[in-house]
Amino acid sequence: MRLNDTHSKVIGYLLWLFGFLGAHRFYYGKPITGTIWFFTFGLFLIGWIIDLFLIPSMDRQADRRFQSGQIHYSLTWILLTFLGIFGIHRMYMGKWVTGILYLLTLGLLGLGYLYDLWTLNSQISERNRILSRRSY
Repeated sequence: MRLNDTHSKVIGYLLWLFGFLGAHRFYYGKPITGTIWFFTFGLFLIGWIIDLFLIPSMDRQADRRFQSGQIHYSLTWILLTFLGIFGIHRMYMGKWVTGILYLLTLGLLGLGYLYDLWTLNSQISERNRILSRRSY
């Protein structure tokens, strides 16, 4: 395991199974191509098949790009994927106010869920920076 191992290849490959919808690309911090994959079914399945071989490099890029820390990327992404409209992933990150707001509004009627698909990695990274400063 690398020092800054923020993302998991296992989770990446599991999400790749649904990659024709862009799931693994969102997970690795590639929201633009994730959105393209979503609307084109993984570039008509061709990009999806190619991604089978690109996941190790996407994992390394994500590990270099995002800050490791107390908030675990894989767990937060699993919470977003399955319970995102209820705000459980936000509560896990310590964002209680917006988590409760998501709970009461079904993820702000889905728009907050979409926002989090695009920005969750950056939100976790920022939260980990803040928490690491507090621990000093």
